[in-house]
Amino acid sequence: MRYLTPYIQKDLEKKMVFLGGPRQVGKTTLAKNIIEKSDSGIYLNWDGLKDQKKILEQSWYEKDRLIVLDEIHKYPKWKNMVKGFYDTQKDAHQFLVTGSARLDVYRRGGDSLLGRYHHWELHPFSLDEKAFIPKLTEKEIFKRLMTVGGFPEPFFDNDMRESRRWREERFQKILRDDIRDLEGIRNIQQMGILLQLLRERVGGEVVVANLARDIQVTSPTILKWIEVFERMYLIFVIRPYTKKITRSVQKPFKVYFYDNADVIGDEGVILENLVATHLIKRCRFLQNYTGEKHDLFFLRDREKREVDFLYTVDGKAVDLIEVKLKETKASHSLFYMAQILNPVRAILLSGERGEHLKKERFHRMGICEYFMPPLW
Repeated sequence: MRYLTPYIQKDLEKKMVFLGGPRQVGKTTLAKNIIEKSDSGIYLNWDGLKDQKKILEQSWYEKDRLIVLDEIHKYPKWKNMVKGFYDTQKDAHQFLVTGSARLDVYRRGGDSLLGRYHHWELHPFSLDEKAFIPKLTEKEIFKRLMTVGGFPEPFFDNDMRESRRWREERFQKILRDDIRDLEGIRNIQQMGILLQLLRERVGGEVVVANLARDIQVTSPTILKWIEVFERMYLIFVIRPYTKKITRSVQKPFKVYFYDNADVIGDEGVILENLVATHLIKRCRFLQNYTGEKHDLFFLRDREKREVDFLYTVDGKAVDLIEVKLKETKASHSLFYMAQILNPVRAILLSGERGEHLKKERFHRMGICEYFMPPLW
């Protein structure tokens, strides 16, 4: 069972549910688990020819209360087809649509499904899912997230060599199957080079012109490919916060990977990516659950004062976060930005567990302490 299970079950009573998330993050397992807990149901995957035929012909039984349609976004007219299923059969069936692409934005353009579904995203394992992996200690979970990442197969295998093999196979499947088939892009080799370069630039500001020069394509092409990587849940982009910050940087952005083990860099960079994955998971979950607008930014001005993350809710600064590998004093930048933005908390997050120190809105705590309290 994963953290989204009860929320999806509840939403299915009212609407369709779209479940997105990276390839091999556990969506199929979650969907089949929900089928087992329902009165009855059927799982159909568009990648299977027999299942394709069943979907097109609507070959499910009246008793199949829950219909799971996996990877159906690969069918060009999937939205209209699913709309038809729901509008004509919602009294008899529930529909759970899953896919390894951003179903809420994919092939956007006149969303005929608007108002008919709730959207959720399944993310890799994280520290706040400890309740679902009770056999491992907090220390062991953190170690695995830092080395083999939070995707279920490598996380539970805990084998570095097998983790690397799994990761390379996953890259190839996404590049050569998903992106080529869904996006119609043929420059797969150059996209692979871009992906490798981004793995080396985690946490740093991405300069599109430099990447375009290195790969010998145009800057608009680089931006398009980065958007494709986002839709396929390989990476997520964090942009600079500009409100209230005079002389803030505006154009550069930062890239982080959903799979923490994708990162090429030192332990400090890997730790920053780990924090980013936890924050974006929290951000997406709470936005889908509460309906509030949750956003994640970084801060940097032209005097090179920088803070790693700013978490906002409905535009209000909530947590201003600086990440350090080892417990040290907070930087001048954290205090400076806190004075300007007046967040609820200004936090120095350390990779080492230490005593939680608090003085007014300023906190110093370990990463495990910050993320362990579950949201669900």
